[in-house]
Amino acid sequence: MDFDVIVLGSGPGGYVAAIRASQLGLKTAIIERESLGGICLNWGCIPTKALLKSANVFEYIKHASDYGIEVKDSSVNFDSVIKRSRDVANGMSKGIEFLMKKNKIEVIMGTGTLKSGKKISVKSEDGKSKDVSAKHIIIATGARSRELPNLPQDGEKIIGYRKAMSLEKMPKKMVVVGSGAIGVEFAYLYNAMGVDVTVVEYMSNIVPVEDEEVSAQLGRSFKKNGMNIMTNAEVTSVDTKGKGCKVTVKTKKGEEVIDCDIVLSAVGVTANIENIGLEDVGIKTEKGKIVVDGFYKTNVDGYYAIGDCVPGQALAHVASAEGIICVEKIAGHNPEPLDYNNIPGCTYCSPEIASVGYTEKAAKEAGYELKVGKFPFSASGKASAAGHKDGFVKVIYDAKYGELLGAHMIGANVTEMIAEIVTARKLETTGHEILKAVHPHPTMSEAVMEATAAAYDEVIHL
Repeated sequence: MDFDVIVLGSGPGGYVAAIRASQLGLKTAIIERESLGGICLNWGCIPTKALLKSANVFEYIKHASDYGIEVKDSSVNFDSVIKRSRDVANGMSKGIEFLMKKNKIEVIMGTGTLKSGKKISVKSEDGKSKDVSAKHIIIATGARSRELPNLPQDGEKIIGYRKAMSLEKMPKKMVVVGSGAIGVEFAYLYNAMGVDVTVVEYMSNIVPVEDEEVSAQLGRSFKKNGMNIMTNAEVTSVDTKGKGCKVTVKTKKGEEVIDCDIVLSAVGVTANIENIGLEDVGIKTEKGKIVVDGFYKTNVDGYYAIGDCVPGQALAHVASAEGIICVEKIAGHNPEPLDYNNIPGCTYCSPEIASVGYTEKAAKEAGYELKVGKFPFSASGKASAAGHKDGFVKVIYDAKYGELLGAHMIGANVTEMIAEIVTARKLETTGHEILKAVHPHPTMSEAVMEATAAAYDEVIHL
């Protein structure tokens, strides 16, 4: 065998798995067809956050007078905003190149196809192919923007998230189809920059996986910023024959046609499992995902899979955790299986959303008797001083044992606060212990303590 471990794909699952394998003394290679870092670093998590930061800055400038600062004649230089985002992504990708060299991981650029006998055929840009082999092969091929039959992406008028972060010019009107994390982040971005944005969501709430109170709060915040929000609505067709787009939306009241320049399809992702040799090797798939056990082994010995191409939340931090667990098991360690009920979800629109564990509805359906506490940022001294009073922290406890079942936050910088809850749940911390852990004042994070106090009828500042 050429290697102990070969990883197919260099996203946040693949490159992390490769580094951990090398740390554990395994001779490791990674195969990548495009850019090191995968979608996350190049066309996902990182460049979108750079774009969103530009939107944040522009919003601050527009509201500078609220802080006693006068700013005149500000405008968006869309080309520069896009360029900054690409520069940030390129810098991060170069950082992954450095990490590969530092950890003595062989990088093989090309398109990999799985073969039987623990081999991968790699076709480089010049058309030449070579086979490499390893005792263990980890599939980390990620996912791409999902396409609906009635919403085919042409890359010009109907686009996916990748094109949305590299448009040649800023549209005047945009329709965003789907209001998951990708949809609402881009809706916020373009609305903040002055685009007329309509969000169309098939379910009854935007961000439908979130707690219903969080969804309602985001809807209010978005509408306050001038967005048009359509729920219980479905895009049935898009006419792109003219200069712009005519989007036909089916609602409970009937059909409505919306004129716009661009339609962004943000209806989820599809795993990249086609044409990578799964059928040739005999690797089992189900519902568009590779079937794995608790330590990411497929049904074929020596082949593993992690990240967006396996069941579970399609999140960068999930892929990284899965990669580490997979490699540690290969190396003969005894890692814990991943607890998928303690995975934080973060959405970086404004206000931000962060959540982990059960929603209130799901906890009730699971049979728990609950203590629920909520603390609004309108009562937070730090939020008032910062000028970000929208939102709240909501915590959910089991009334019998004090178990922290879940937490749901919406507000400024809450994505930086959720790790406290993840750690507390991992340590099986009770409501009483959170309540008695002194939180610094004034901070946004003390809302966690205050919400817990509200759950136990001890709240001071409400």
